[in-house]
Amino acid sequence: MTTIDDALQRDQAIPDLDWHVFPDGTVRDVFAAPSGGLARVRLGDPGAPRVVLVSGVAGSKEDFVLLFPLFAAAGFQVESYDLAGHWESVDAGPEHLDPPREHYDHRLFVDDLVAILEDGPAPAHVLGYSFGGLVAELALVERADLFASLTLMSAPPATGQVFRGVKHIGPISDMPPSRAAGLILWGIRYNLNRTPPQRIAFVRERLAVTRRPAIDDIVGLMMSMPAVEAEVAGSSIPKLIAVGEQDLWPTAQHEAYGARIGARIAVYPTGHAPCETAPHQLVRDMLALFASA
Repeated sequence: MTTIDDALQRDQAIPDLDWHVFPDGTVRDVFAAPSGGLARVRLGDPGAPRVVLVSGVAGSKEDFVLLFPLFAAAGFQVESYDLAGHWESVDAGPEHLDPPREHYDHRLFVDDLVAILEDGPAPAHVLGYSFGGLVAELALVERADLFASLTLMSAPPATGQVFRGVKHIGPISDMPPSRAAGLILWGIRYNLNRTPPQRIAFVRERLAVTRRPAIDDIVGLMMSMPAVEAEVAGSSIPKLIAVGEQDLWPTAQHEAYGARIGARIAVYPTGHAPCETAPHQLVRDMLALFASA
């Protein structure tokens, strides 16, 4: 899907920046989701087609700061929210459900996403980042009417215990979720990906707030992803898999998963977070996807 344009050059020119700051005109609110209040941000014409961005484990809406002005400039309303137990949604969790539950589970995250999608014009274009991609696939299977397209950005290209396919560590990834979560958090805190100073400072600040039980539970959910490939493949909406060459899962696995679910694939010269390091290329390819919807 790569085209000859200036998207790569614009991505390579991105400076280190303050990841707390959204573009002027961004509207903030707290959405009353089934799990509690979710911090949400929106930018663009409220009557325009919607793009909903779903973050991953230990992430937040700020991961998409660089996408917001690009989608708004293209005529879309773009929005994102913090997952329950994360960052500014830290007080949302299973204890607020009816009836209350002890753990974060697939149902909680799917119900929250469905509620977000119902709170505005539908169907919407949805991007799910890593674990957010798994949540988006589960929501698509249940409520296809809410989706105009689906982009899986660095989402695990598998079901079941998805970490088994991760480069290098896959064969030793069968361990208790809390231990696996601890290893993931260690890698993030010690900046193994060598992200820029302001970025890693924000990530560490966010981790200090996010609930550890939420992270442990989500890692467990990623080790028990329901088999939904056939149902996702059966959806007629356009689908895109967007990944970096240095993603956690090998490109060949993403390509094979894309073939199984009927998705296009775009590969960028980056790592697990194209939204941070390849936003212009990502938005370019997503807009092409939207045009085919």
